[in-house]
Amino acid sequence: MVKKAWKIIPRPLLETILNNHAQHHRVPQPLFLHGPRGVGKTTLILERLFDDWNKNPHLTGYVDFAESIKDHHPKHGSSFPWYTWSNCEQRPALSDLTSQLETCLESMARKGLNLGIISSHQIFTTMNKWHSLNTSLRRILQKNRTSAGNNKMIVPDKISAAALWDRAVFALSAEIDDEMLEFKEEGKALSVEEASYYKEGFVALKLAKEVIKMQQTWRSNAIRNLNETGGFSRSLVHSCTDWPCLLLELLSQAAEIGYFQPKLVINNIEVLKHAVLTDDATVSPSMYHDSLIWRIIALGANERCLPVILLTSNSYYSYQAYMDFGFPDIFVSRETFGWSVQEAKMHMVPDYFSNSEWAIITEVLGPNPRHLFELYALKQSNYYQEIMAEKASTFEDIVDAYLAFLQITVVNPAMDRALTLVQKFAIDAQSGKILKDKLRFGAPWRHPPQTDDPDTCLEWAKLQLADFVQSYVNTEFGVNYLGDCSLEIFDDPSANALLEVGLLYAQRDPSLIRPVSRGIQRCLVRWLVQEQMLMSPKNLLEFKWQRAFRGRSYRHLMLQLGYK
Repeated sequence: MVKKAWKIIPRPLLETILNNHAQHHRVPQPLFLHGPRGVGKTTLILERLFDDWNKNPHLTGYVDFAESIKDHHPKHGSSFPWYTWSNCEQRPALSDLTSQLETCLESMARKGLNLGIISSHQIFTTMNKWHSLNTSLRRILQKNRTSAGNNKMIVPDKISAAALWDRAVFALSAEIDDEMLEFKEEGKALSVEEASYYKEGFVALKLAKEVIKMQQTWRSNAIRNLNETGGFSRSLVHSCTDWPCLLLELLSQAAEIGYFQPKLVINNIEVLKHAVLTDDATVSPSMYHDSLIWRIIALGANERCLPVILLTSNSYYSYQAYMDFGFPDIFVSRETFGWSVQEAKMHMVPDYFSNSEWAIITEVLGPNPRHLFELYALKQSNYYQEIMAEKASTFEDIVDAYLAFLQITVVNPAMDRALTLVQKFAIDAQSGKILKDKLRFGAPWRHPPQTDDPDTCLEWAKLQLADFVQSYVNTEFGVNYLGDCSLEIFDDPSANALLEVGLLYAQRDPSLIRPVSRGIQRCLVRWLVQEQMLMSPKNLLEFKWQRAFRGRSYRHLMLQLGYK
């Protein structure tokens, strides 16, 4: 058997759409590239577009918030998980993610300083528009005089912010040696005026960061109280994103066609929302996430922003995020589902699979690119050679082994996590934390246990989850959540649990809730059959009673023939 190297296959239409968006130096809206897991979104950006987006005059910053999750990232020799990042045991600290974003933006800003397109005056003007600078600059000057041992220099009481800024830049310039800066170019001698201009810009950027950091320390007690009480303050939340948003605004103002065209790609944006808060230096991760996106939206709408492309496999960003942030068209939406069966066959047969093997794959797994890659890797392994050496073995045995791998390592752990989410819903409902509107008359989940006993609630959760999967099978795995304009399925705790763990994906157009792949769909059915086999006679009777009298039925939301 010839081992053919896996190749990255172009996607001309999607590449053209993304290139058209990225070629603009400023745009009014950020772009979300979203779709189910395993369809090749990250591969498309990194392998097909990223190099071209970093050729002069273009500059692209790339931030992957999942890089710090070592057990599930290719950078550390692992592979991306099939379930959502929030389901991973290792969750990154918010401080690490913010530092990662700020470091990327700072390096892009330094490139703008090197090109002379970002100046000290521009930094001051942008800072002065959003911040009161007088007190901060006076304290920085006082600190500088104390450290230098020069207490004779007194700053007048009546002095403009611009004059204070110039004094602070001059004071900090004396502390920085020219060799510490990055504006020197090989083979190019700079005049004294040019060197002074570049140095002033670098020092002004450092001063801006110091001012924002100082003002943030003044709010530390208020932020700590906000985190303890669980309250909300728009000004405090936005203050935590001041530095990255200031850099974004500076870069957007500096963007110029044919000379400096920066853009930002943020991968796995949902990781930011589910990070861990390790200290009270900033607000909660969800607030930080919402503030960052909201300010990017505001910058684009008010003044135009550099192209920001957000990548995610979380279906929250396919529809619900648009409603949470304002209206259905607040972002540019680009949804991808990978290949169709015909497209995948054209690329895979006969280079990687034979026609007979392909017929089995499309029936069992579908054309999901990650399934195809993992199955091909298994086919090249020694395990495949050993299995095929047996006379009675066929390619179907390899597919069954791969399905068993998905069942054990992906679906079963995700379903266990979904059970805990439905169990939590039962406990919250018993304690009165769930709105009565979500427990309306006729809802199958309207009667949770009247106790907060975890075991009882877990049994109820298993019953609810099995009932939902059974009703989902009856709809042939295609539920149109906008079918009757009620969004009733999003009140179902079982549907929300499976969406949250990432086994289901709520796509935008057409508006269907479906498994992320046909392989995951088969594993869901296997889970249902296994649960029914393991039920005690009492639990089996309760399940049949639930299906007969309180069972879910989403057949009225099935995909209609001819729907587009």
